[in-house]
Amino acid sequence: MNKGLVLVISGPSGVGKGTIINKLLGDDKNMHLSISCTTRAPRPGEQEGVNYFYKTEEEFAEMVKNNEFLEYASVFGLASYGTPMSQINLRNEGTDVLLEIDVQGAENVKKLIPDAVMIMIAPPSFETLRSRLIGRGTETPEKIAKRLNTAGKELSYSDQYDYVVVNDDLDVAINDIRNIIHAEKIKLAGKAAAEKIITEIEEYGIVK
Repeated sequence: MNKGLVLVISGPSGVGKGTIINKLLGDDKNMHLSISCTTRAPRPGEQEGVNYFYKTEEEFAEMVKNNEFLEYASVFGLASYGTPMSQINLRNEGTDVLLEIDVQGAENVKKLIPDAVMIMIAPPSFETLRSRLIGRGTETPEKIAKRLNTAGKELSYSDQYDYVVVNDDLDVAINDIRNIIHAEKIKLAGKAAAEKIITEIEEYGIVK
């Protein structure tokens, strides 16, 4: 059985990551969205094991001590978030594991999993992103300005990603990502086949 892919998706707030991810998960039953642990309390409507694994500070610290996280971080000193290794290990069963993660977390993932496929979702323009954030109607102008400033910082990391997909047309963006997954699976299968043949040759006892 070939290993599954580890897919890392990042992008600024308002770029459409959630919509893209939900569509990918709905279309591919072999894809699993990695569920993080957090020390914050559940919000209304959130469920254990669906949105997050909710942990006490003590439980989270114990998991850190036992090296149970692929990566973890504290956000504004208010709560801690971490990606459990148990989620990533599903790839050993042939499942593709998808992580929606910020650029700092993505950098840590790439260091520990060099073959992780890094995808940045970008807006077609500054004005499009600004319009999308305003269109939500849920945030003040000050918060929108802060999100736009953060978006610039996040997009500055795009050269560290394997792919940058521009979400101008949703269907096109999703199809682009499907093509990326297909290409990466061909690459992964080819490498696995070559390694298997090398091992068999070595076992056969052929000497240079």
